[in-house]
Amino acid sequence: MAESTRQSVMFAAGFSKPLTVQFDADSQSSDGGLVLLGALDQGIGLSARLVRCLVDPREPLKVRHGIPELFRQRVFSIAAGYADCNDAAVVGDDPVLKEVCGRGSNGEALASQSTLSRFENAWVKGKKANRLRRAREIAVMGRELEDFVVEHHKERLGRRAKLVTIDLDPTDDPTHGQQAFTFFNGHYDTWCYLPLLGFLTFNNEPEQFLCVSRLRPGNATASRNAFPVMRRLVAKLRRAFPKATIRVRLDGGFACPRTFALLEELGVEYVVGLPGNKRLDKIAGRFRREARELHKASGKAAQVFGEVLYRPKKKAKKKPWLSWPRRRRVVVKAEIVTLAGSEPRDNTRYVVTNMDLRPEAIYNLYRGRGDSENRIKELHHGLEFDRTSCSGYLGNQLRLLATATAYVLFQELRLRLNRTELARAQVSTLRDRLLKIGARVVRSVRRIVLHFPAAYPWQELWRSVAGEIGAALT
Repeated sequence: MAESTRQSVMFAAGFSKPLTVQFDADSQSSDGGLVLLGALDQGIGLSARLVRCLVDPREPLKVRHGIPELFRQRVFSIAAGYADCNDAAVVGDDPVLKEVCGRGSNGEALASQSTLSRFENAWVKGKKANRLRRAREIAVMGRELEDFVVEHHKERLGRRAKLVTIDLDPTDDPTHGQQAFTFFNGHYDTWCYLPLLGFLTFNNEPEQFLCVSRLRPGNATASRNAFPVMRRLVAKLRRAFPKATIRVRLDGGFACPRTFALLEELGVEYVVGLPGNKRLDKIAGRFRREARELHKASGKAAQVFGEVLYRPKKKAKKKPWLSWPRRRRVVVKAEIVTLAGSEPRDNTRYVVTNMDLRPEAIYNLYRGRGDSENRIKELHHGLEFDRTSCSGYLGNQLRLLATATAYVLFQELRLRLNRTELARAQVSTLRDRLLKIGARVVRSVRRIVLHFPAAYPWQELWRSVAGEIGAALT
């Protein structure tokens, strides 16, 4: 029998006895809890539905890693914290990761970094017809994600959905290299992409569900691609929830006459931020004066809410798109902000709306859209959403969709953790507590057994969520 060449690590002091560490335990995984996401994905059919949009032009007899397996490997690797294709060299032999990707825990290793990179950039450098076909496939894949989210929540809520809120928001995706369509963005002061993300909120639930993940060039305006997205989403929501009220919340970057015209054409409620200007500040001056008087009387920060009917002055005939055809209701929040060691200052905000609620209630509704920033932070910091390092644009769009798929799975997992201590946990917390579990994998002819540590502190919670997903508790 050949001697093992694996090295040991020994700590001679600091413990009750000399302590030796050896990395020689075969058939073990550091991500045993991934079976939760794997079972959840199988149950709701998310990755299977999305991957059907991708056509594999390779010769079947020469294929070792099918398209479904490659896509699942990217999704579950991202979910487990391995965002780069380079990580495949480290975790490609993990038995649990292989199992959830469909490879089988005793099968050969998952795809290497080079195979994953070819998958993400497949056929992009070929003929123009191949690039166009790939672009259509990825576009259809994005729409399938929208359809899945809407249909899934229709099954979950049915007639109980009385209000559906759409939040669209751009975010920066810094680039470092020669990625296609990366541009310098003055607002974010970096070379970047500017993805458009869309979220749905049902009734007054705290969760905002990701449904749109669209990559855009770094010099894109906020409203680029937003109009067809809004048309599609409103149409799908009307079919799924015919009796529900649909509301759209947008920040000031979307505020333009075309946006308001579209929202009114679609017949939805809307609250849209509006950047200030000299004329609008002058019209709202009485509210600022009232806020200053309140501040002088109390010595503390003060807020005054009001409303005006506003229409921008007509612009030159060369820019007719900057003018509004009629006056619209603008809610004003006049605020005096006080900070220690500095003079009080004005902080005036404006929101355009077609709703009839009180000004303060309107502004509180608008302020609720800020929670989508927390979802975006989860994508950035929990799932490394900005790892778009492919040189090709379509490859980076596919990476965004893989990350979005992983996030939708985490949101589904969070739904099943309702009324538990992890009901509002961030993605990184869910990963650390439920997925990052050391496991010994024992495979027999009839079954696979994962042996988790007896000292694992969240056993009951893990059992309960497994039961919610469909596992039998014995």
